[in-house]
Amino acid sequence: QEQLAESGGGLVQPGGSLRLSCSFSGFTSDYYIIAWFRQAPGKEREAISCIANKGDSTMIAESVKGRFTITRDNAKNTVNLQMDSLKSEDTAVYYCAQGQVVFRRCLETLEYDYWGQGTQVTVSS
Repeated sequence: QEQLAESGGGLVQPGGSLRLSCSFSGFTSDYYIIAWFRQAPGKEREAISCIANKGDSTMIAESVKGRFTITRDNAKNTVNLQMDSLKSEDTAVYYCAQGQVVFRRCLETLEYDYWGQGTQVTVSS
């Protein structure tokens, strides 16, 4: 059974850091994408970053470029999102998702097959 679960959210002060983890299981396709999204209250879900299950290519949204980094640990079946220099506008529920989307469109679509339950990130002093 395919599953994803996020962890690592919490309350952090502006300028601080958090590392989110997406643990996944049950995916047997030869190729798939794992992506991170976020959704703030009253706003649309926003794609943050994505990585394929093979290779080194990643994509990162302009809104977080230079502050967020996505990495993959295939041995542990996790995809991590390192978030540095956090700002109040980063406050949102963060989700990871899995799908067989085309890599170059991974930040342009919500058409992922599986989603985690989300983890809250609050940036506040």
